[in-house]
Amino acid sequence: MMSNQPLAERLRPKTLDDYIGQQHLVGKGAVLRKMIESGNISSIILWGPPGVGKTTLAKIIANTLDRPFYTLSAVSSGVKDVREAIDKAKKTQFFNRPNPILFIDEIHRFSKSQQDSLLASVEQGIVTLIGATTENPSFEVISPLLSRCQVYVLQYLEKDDLAKIVEMAITKDLVLKEKKITIEENEAMFRYSGGDARKLLNVLELVINAEDGDEVVITNEIVTDRLQKNLAIYDKNGEMHFDIISAFIKSIRGSDPDAAVYWLARMIEGGEDAKFIARRLLILAAEDVGLANPNALLLAQSTFDAVHKIGMPESRIILSECTIYLATSPKSNSAYSAIDAAIALVKSAGDLPVPLHIRNAPTKLMKDLGYGKDYKYAHSYDNNFVEQEFLPKEIKNERFYFPQNNPTEAKILEKLKSWWGKRFEK
Repeated sequence: MMSNQPLAERLRPKTLDDYIGQQHLVGKGAVLRKMIESGNISSIILWGPPGVGKTTLAKIIANTLDRPFYTLSAVSSGVKDVREAIDKAKKTQFFNRPNPILFIDEIHRFSKSQQDSLLASVEQGIVTLIGATTENPSFEVISPLLSRCQVYVLQYLEKDDLAKIVEMAITKDLVLKEKKITIEENEAMFRYSGGDARKLLNVLELVINAEDGDEVVITNEIVTDRLQKNLAIYDKNGEMHFDIISAFIKSIRGSDPDAAVYWLARMIEGGEDAKFIARRLLILAAEDVGLANPNALLLAQSTFDAVHKIGMPESRIILSECTIYLATSPKSNSAYSAIDAAIALVKSAGDLPVPLHIRNAPTKLMKDLGYGKDYKYAHSYDNNFVEQEFLPKEIKNERFYFPQNNPTEAKILEKLKSWWGKRFEK
């Protein structure tokens, strides 16, 4: 029976000490581990890519806290299933017994009505909700439910984590430890897994099962060869999801409309959620086209709204139009670079004081202390501009925004030079 289970299921950890990865959440002294060890867990949403341990972590929490555990999949469950799970949870409430955990996989696929049906039971403490999602919950989880959950972000597994998983598989799994398995090279396994533990174990199992006998040697060449011959098996659960969206984004960034439309077609034919694609286009419009063509963000926003209203198959045309527009637009990541540079400085410099002359002064005491003194109101000057300092004095010469070489930002640069002179010469 055990050997019929997939390797990934056989190796699913049962305790936090066996759990590999996500040390920022469950390592010694980390926030989620502290919550679990205290015996009190609030409703949470685990957000991260596939195969990084969201479901496993939910089960470990339930086991550790000895809570009843009910699970629903947003793909196959409706409002009726939600209500039935909540009714079961109510029946377990007696004396001072802690409330059950309701785990919802792919919670981002729940409709508004399905999420509404959860809200009261979460508010009243009938269940502790643990949701798992590969999508940003800010987009897909309704605000009242999101406000009652703490969101924790899970990350792709690092190479050291993947190495530990492989070592655990060949030394502790009841089936694999009966074989003599030698890992001569692991780069191909790690590359194909993309930081996904389940994908890694699927690859390992596929390669081992393809070899005759009890002695198995694994090299990069063998892994690549086996996967190419068994591509349908390897990708039967749509595990190319993140590879395809990566190719799509990079094709648009690289200004190749043909490649971009091809990868778009691959996603559409693969049953990808049109809203997922539209969100990625919206992000890309700001990150990669940016100020080189500010209208790109407006078109991407219109695409996002239209896809929500229309649905498939017609949305394929709207997505195609936006994809081609972004791919053929001039590119700039100046806004992306500016905010990241500013955030990096904030992290290193700390909370620098706001200059007195641009502080708010709603009271007499604040005015007496110099708040707002000598502030120059721009609209009182020619061309609605007057030179004054807006940054803290410790960083007054810092630059974050650097206009890039495209027609739109060339005009922006000339305008900045006319206002600020030498500050924007370099």
